[in-house]
This record gives sequence, structure tokens and C-alpha cells, in this order.
Amino acid sequence: RFSGTFVGNAESASPAAATSPPAVAAATVPAVPTIPVVPTIVGVPNTVAEGVLNPNEVKPPASGTRRARVLYDYEAADSTELALLADEMITVYSLPGMDPDWLIGERGNQKGKVPVTYLELLS
Repeated sequence: RFSGTFVGNAESASPAAATSPPAVAAATVPAVPTIPVVPTIVGVPNTVAEGVLNPNEVKPPASGTRRARVLYDYEAADSTELALLADEMITVYSLPGMDPDWLIGERGNQKGKVPVTYLELLS
């Protein structure tokens, strides 16, 4: 068991200690400058690294594309997504830093994000 009184305990025996701010702790913490970090991925436009995907700017990887059969109809929510029809075949691939629940899908000259749960990935 722990004793009822130890450093940082709000139920301190001294009421003055409970009401006074911890000025010493704030003064001893050195200020650390922060540097903004912008993730970059070699070969991928900055729009992907910033979370905004423009599928027309993304090129498929040299290897790693797969065929997929669409299981359900899917209506694209915006211009970055690809609308799908059940039972159609598309080519899919992933990009570094991309949400794992989504892939880039291609059908002819159309390209966009597609949800993985709507696909049956083939070899």
C-alpha cells in the first residue's frame, strides 16, 4: 500500500500546499523550441503528405499493383474518390503514409481512393 501523503498528492495535510501553485516546477522546465515537421515522401506529391489526395497527380508504383473485384456499389463522396459498381474489376495499390483502410483504384483513365472493405483483393 501507498501512504496517504506523498509529493503531488491533492489531499495534502497542509491546506497552504494545496492552494499554492507549483511555481518551482514550471521554472525548472526548459523551454524547448519546436520546429514544424512536414512529412515528405520521395516520389509522391506533397498533397498526399498533407492529407489532401489528388489522384490525378499520383502515379502507380512500379510494382505492387493488384487486381480487385468490387463487392458492393460505392458512391464517391468527393472528387478524390472513385465510384464503384459491384462485380467490376479494378486495379488497386497503396501509397506510403496513406490510411490503411483505403487504396488507390484505377478503372481505365479514372483514378481515386476506394475503401478496402468494398474489395476482394485478387492475386
